[in-house]
Amino acid sequence: MKEELKALAEISRFYGSDPAYVFLGGGNTSVKIGDRLYIKPSGVALATIEPEQFLPLERNVLKQIFNLDAGLDATTREACAKEILQSAVRPLGSGRPSVEAPVHQVMEYQFIVHLHPALVNAMTCAKNGKDACARLFPEAVWLDYCDPGCTLAGKVREALETNRNANGKQPQVIFLQNHGVFVGADSCEEIRSLYSMILERISQACKEAGVTGDIAFAEADAACVQEAAPALRTLLADAEGNRAVVHCVGNAKPFAGPLTPDHIVYAKSFAYCGKAAKADLEAFRSQHGYLPKVLQIDGKALFTAGADLKEALAVETALKNALQIEALTAAFGGARYLTEREYGFIENWEVESYRRSVQKSERGRLSNRVCVVTGGAQGFGLGIAEYLAAQGGIVVIADMNKDGAAVAAEDLCKKFGSGRAFAVAVNIADEPSVESMFAEITACCGGVDLLVANAGVLRAGSVLELSKKDWDFVTDINYTGYFLCCKHAARVMSRQIVDGLGRWSDIVQVNSKSGLEGSNKNGAYAGSKFGTIG
Repeated sequence: MKEELKALAEISRFYGSDPAYVFLGGGNTSVKIGDRLYIKPSGVALATIEPEQFLPLERNVLKQIFNLDAGLDATTREACAKEILQSAVRPLGSGRPSVEAPVHQVMEYQFIVHLHPALVNAMTCAKNGKDACARLFPEAVWLDYCDPGCTLAGKVREALETNRNANGKQPQVIFLQNHGVFVGADSCEEIRSLYSMILERISQACKEAGVTGDIAFAEADAACVQEAAPALRTLLADAEGNRAVVHCVGNAKPFAGPLTPDHIVYAKSFAYCGKAAKADLEAFRSQHGYLPKVLQIDGKALFTAGADLKEALAVETALKNALQIEALTAAFGGARYLTEREYGFIENWEVESYRRSVQKSERGRLSNRVCVVTGGAQGFGLGIAEYLAAQGGIVVIADMNKDGAAVAAEDLCKKFGSGRAFAVAVNIADEPSVESMFAEITACCGGVDLLVANAGVLRAGSVLELSKKDWDFVTDINYTGYFLCCKHAARVMSRQIVDGLGRWSDIVQVNSKSGLEGSNKNGAYAGSKFGTIG
């Protein structure tokens, strides 16, 4: 393995694992070795990339992008650039390179690291960002916003050729309005030094302006969350009727507009503020061409939405990043949002559609379904939970043993992917505990699609031997516990039906043949199981 690739992987993971520099795996890195440009492929996260994952491109082929006819319309030019980009991959068809590979190509330095730090975008997304850049970084290049892809690469090439220093060297730092920053150097150590300098200068400017970038979320109105979230799941369903996952993040005003392409990819250009009403959401879709990913309902609760929990949590990350940048732009004259033409290009760009698609989990029979398994921390319940996760479900492991449930959920996430399971503590024989459990699930996912009532206990003995304490224990868990879970699950499930729309939900109980025939010295158990059948 080439040492340069090891160094590139190391610095990629260093920045990729730090939310101060990237969010949701964004950004890309590269190294030039001979006639090859090794670059991060699209859809691979910086935080986890290994040396062998960098995609080799033939640099002489990549250069052909800059020979495209300038008279081509934007759509045709981007299509031609995409073909050239793919034809440069070695071996052919072995991966999809970052669309920003041509920018890496024209920067003459060996190592290139392109990131989207919130502090950097505080300046690039600000009304006075260009003036601030000239003051803070006179040695750098500032590019006014232009569409990513072939257009951006051409603009960068022009800027680098006209801004060489006295020694004939290109600038090492390029700030892109409403986008991020490219940094080039011939060693990873110098890359680190340059990024430290950039963040230090912008941080100091914010400090001098009295701007912290702190964002505060108030507590959401609990009644609003419990009423609105289940309905929103159905109102935001996809074309096939699959309910959305709706995640409450507290309460705050959402972002006021689109700041960068990455924010649009994950959280869309605009948030929704209003009631959880079908007509209002349809009006939003008619105006913008999509249903919202960020919603503030009645000014009382802020939600993010996605096809699954992983996506809803990603939207939350994008939301918080956007709010932080909005706050920080106050140090540079306030936020400069993308124009209608600019954000429209991103919303319809095939490259970003591809990036969204690789982020989504594989679909299974239970994709998008929120599945609650009581007694799911061990034994039969854990086996059920694992099967549901394997089928694409979002599994809630509900158990009195919260620590055990948390370990089980973590194991399922390691096996099936992030956001595929989480734990809640519950005593199903205690109504406030059950009610609290479903409230927690509703706040996290928006509702419930499947309840597997698995929790159960056994105390055997004849009527002469069995104590009342044991009788009550079995009855409370097996019979009363099932009743309480059904009662509160049904309340949530019913709110997911809006004007007759929405798929039905399911409640499945793990029962026993003792509930049908009875069994010797097993009256409490058999009675509780018979009761749940009846």
